[in-house]
Amino acid sequence: MTNSYSDLVQQTFNFPQEGLEVKDGYLQFNGLDLKALIDKYGTPLKLSYLPKIGMQINKAKEMFAKAIKKHKYEGEYFYCYCTKSSHFAFVLEEALEHNIHLETSYAYDIEIIKKLYEKKQITKDIYIICNGFKEKSYTRRIAQLINGGFNNVIPVLDNKEELAAYKKSVKKNLKLGIRVAAEEEPTFPFYTSRLGIRAKDILEFYVDEIEGNEDKFQLKMLHIFLNKGIKDDIYYWSELNKITNLYCQLKKICPELDSLNIGGGFPIKHSLGFEYDYQFMITEIVGVIKTACKKAKVPMPHIFTEFGSYTVGESMAHIYSVIGQKSQNDREMWYMINSSFITTLPDTWGIGERFLLLPINKWDQDYQRVVLGGITCDSHDYYDSEEHINEVFLPKANGDEPLYLGFFHTGAYQDQISGYGGIKHCLIPSPKHVIIEYDKNGKLIDWLYAKEQSAQSMLKILGYIK
Repeated sequence: MTNSYSDLVQQTFNFPQEGLEVKDGYLQFNGLDLKALIDKYGTPLKLSYLPKIGMQINKAKEMFAKAIKKHKYEGEYFYCYCTKSSHFAFVLEEALEHNIHLETSYAYDIEIIKKLYEKKQITKDIYIICNGFKEKSYTRRIAQLINGGFNNVIPVLDNKEELAAYKKSVKKNLKLGIRVAAEEEPTFPFYTSRLGIRAKDILEFYVDEIEGNEDKFQLKMLHIFLNKGIKDDIYYWSELNKITNLYCQLKKICPELDSLNIGGGFPIKHSLGFEYDYQFMITEIVGVIKTACKKAKVPMPHIFTEFGSYTVGESMAHIYSVIGQKSQNDREMWYMINSSFITTLPDTWGIGERFLLLPINKWDQDYQRVVLGGITCDSHDYYDSEEHINEVFLPKANGDEPLYLGFFHTGAYQDQISGYGGIKHCLIPSPKHVIIEYDKNGKLIDWLYAKEQSAQSMLKILGYIK
């Protein structure tokens, strides 16, 4: 009787799955020969498979189109990409190929918008949704965009005082949004989100500060975001109903209001056992909004989303080699990788995030329970559980070929949180980064975006090299 890692996966999950299959003994990611890329570039290695970004965008658009058709919904759908998920030019350029809009979070995002316009990758008609608590440097740049002729910049007010900054600096008609402070889920340490304006204050704020000034600024959008994400539970549907009802109340006295922004929050696959009915959720969301508007006898709003992780998360993988084994007691076998979880996958350390972990090779070997260790001197630099189980099982690292491990769907936030190109814990270098995309002739190509971080680059940052 065999007891291979392949048998374990086959008995536990439906496998192969979309984007993941084993061919000739080696795991493939979206059809990519990972072993060939390892042989070419070595490990540790980051892979960005850009075609996946467009696939995600188009999938969401198609599902919203189906829901709108089913419900005979009278508003439009607008897909925005949340830039904070990954600011890299190659990510935004790929996403913009698929007719999307953008959401910003900080002043420097506006500099990216300007560069995209200079390169003719966007026009002044694109929607720019400006979120976040805004300092003067942010509101000033927003005003520059609007005064410069960008027609659909919508600063979303995070607090009542923010409006005063635009009254002073914006010379044209201003389209506004208001972020509604969501009630946090019961298990959260706080009752209400720190972001946005309390729902009970918004009607009064509109009447006192906006109504009657439509020649200067117009309230166009209500915005909500839930930290828990878009999930089929009482909490989510309750919060969605609250903001929809608030939209209906405001619409009766604010004819300019025409959009509802439900933010981001679509989950991505972090386990082979992942199950989520995207189409069901989208169809229900559209239905809830339509029902409330029909009951209140107000026009249905345009629906905006701001998908970040969903857009870019599943496009990236991190690949490591097991460079040593350590049996520290009778129960724990450590596999040491040639990098660090703290520096390359900081969400695993900071918030206990779990990614889709699979071996690249040795699928025919026996498996064992292991703990993965990074090479920093920090006791928290480890990975000991998967999303579906509080353990990690991997093939035994026998034979001459090293065991290669892949962490998949790691494309959102990891580089931003770890500080791309900067100083890392224990001076562990950032791994090389390979981009995989289609060229102008439709041929899939791979190229080195960044070499492994060098000692000299770190010494320069630290002031040892002038």
